[in-house]
Amino acid sequence: MYEFLLRAVSWPAALFARRRRPGRHSAQYLAAAQTPAPDPVPVSPWARPWNSPSAAEVRAIFRDERILALPALQRERAWAAAFAELGVDYDHPAEPLDSLVSPPPAVRIEVDEAHRGDLEGLARVA
Repeated sequence: MYEFLLRAVSWPAALFARRRRPGRHSAQYLAAAQTPAPDPVPVSPWARPWNSPSAAEVRAIFRDERILALPALQRERAWAAAFAELGVDYDHPAEPLDSLVSPPPAVRIEVDEAHRGDLEGLARVA
């Protein structure tokens, strides 16, 4: 019973008494508790092991006589398959290169007779 009375009296006293330290969820407590983040240590790319194929492996793939005898599209696919065996993604175009880099189609402009003279004057100026 004594403990119950002590808690009943101390709880309202604690509400009105001034705290010596800020509460755990106050801005003052959180600002004091924060420590500055350490500067990140730069990681050298040379610290990791080399995980791509060596130059000799790549030369062997591109100089393979069986692959060089194939047509262009099949040759690209064979190279992609050889690189896939090594775990490297080899991007090759799915269509011939000339179809990807073709010039845009010509644009034809229709001009009625009333404005034809305006265009001829512009052609002389330019």
